[in-house]
Amino acid sequence: MNINSKSSASTNESVKLALAISLLRSKLSLNQNQSTQPSESDALRWKRKAKERKQELVRLREDLREAEESAHYDLFPQSASCKCYFFDNLGKLSSEIDGNDSHRRFNDVLRRRFLRQVRLKERRRTGDSTQRRRLSELSYEDEAEQLRASVDFLVELCDTVSPAKEGNFASWSHQAVDFILESLRNLLSEGKRNEAIEGIITSLIVRLVKRMCSPLKEDDSLHIHDESQFGIQHLIRKLASEAYIGQRVIFSVSQIISVVAENLLFSDPFDAAFPSMHQSMFLMIQLIEFLISDYLSTWSSGERFDNMLFEGCVKSTLQARKAAQLLESRNGLYVLYMDRVTGLLAKQVGQVSSLHKLNPDVLEKLFF
Repeated sequence: MNINSKSSASTNESVKLALAISLLRSKLSLNQNQSTQPSESDALRWKRKAKERKQELVRLREDLREAEESAHYDLFPQSASCKCYFFDNLGKLSSEIDGNDSHRRFNDVLRRRFLRQVRLKERRRTGDSTQRRRLSELSYEDEAEQLRASVDFLVELCDTVSPAKEGNFASWSHQAVDFILESLRNLLSEGKRNEAIEGIITSLIVRLVKRMCSPLKEDDSLHIHDESQFGIQHLIRKLASEAYIGQRVIFSVSQIISVVAENLLFSDPFDAAFPSMHQSMFLMIQLIEFLISDYLSTWSSGERFDNMLFEGCVKSTLQARKAAQLLESRNGLYVLYMDRVTGLLAKQVGQVSSLHKLNPDVLEKLFF
């Protein structure tokens, strides 16, 4: 063997040895990577699980908070605004009556709130049912109690809350007016017109008219005071959609006009209460004009229209006009206002055939 063959053989062995070492290192490196990879994957997996658990706990806390708030609002609901346009056309004369459908749009939250305010609870349940009885199924005593409670609530609301200042006044007063009208109609439909109902409605009219004609308070501005008085007038106007109330409002207010006119005649013009009395006269005369224009034709076609009471209303209105004539030397506008009211009354009576059956003496005084 020559020297070249020996050198080539040693070179091949060196190459084989180098390849063997490289393969061994590569295998060792691969084994190391494979041994460390599972530990890194486990760390990432546990980290991801911890993050998901934290997010789940956050969601559970949020759901719990919402559930507690919803339960709280169900027991103590937040006030909601009235969506029925109850105080639209405030102080505007209209010859048409608003549809009854708008008056029956109760908001469930406001309804529960009103019942809670007047502290009414249903007394009986039918069988084992847990459902509450409908208002139309209440007994006569329950209806009378509801009517009395609703009247007290509305009057106290007007005494303690200013329509011009309190945003919830429209919502609460609307609910009270609807409850009063619904309870009264249910009671009258049973044909039980006893003295208790008469007393409740008379008290309602007197108290609201007194509140409408109340003098200016020390902490009220003239604008707020006027707005409050017109708000009370509008409430009376809405209540008067029922003939049982409306006819009594005209009769009572016309008598009050005669009394106030006599008081103005003998009052000191420099008295602090003198301007308030004039404002009261205007509000009462305007109220009668509203009721005649809005409701007289509808009242006369209803079952609960009282011809004898209406004759009394006509006589009392004519008497109020005579009382206003006594003030002509001080303020001739009152005569003009009352002439417009009696003229409107005569026009409405002339257009409704059923009213032609009234006492001829009353009609003669009205038309002549």
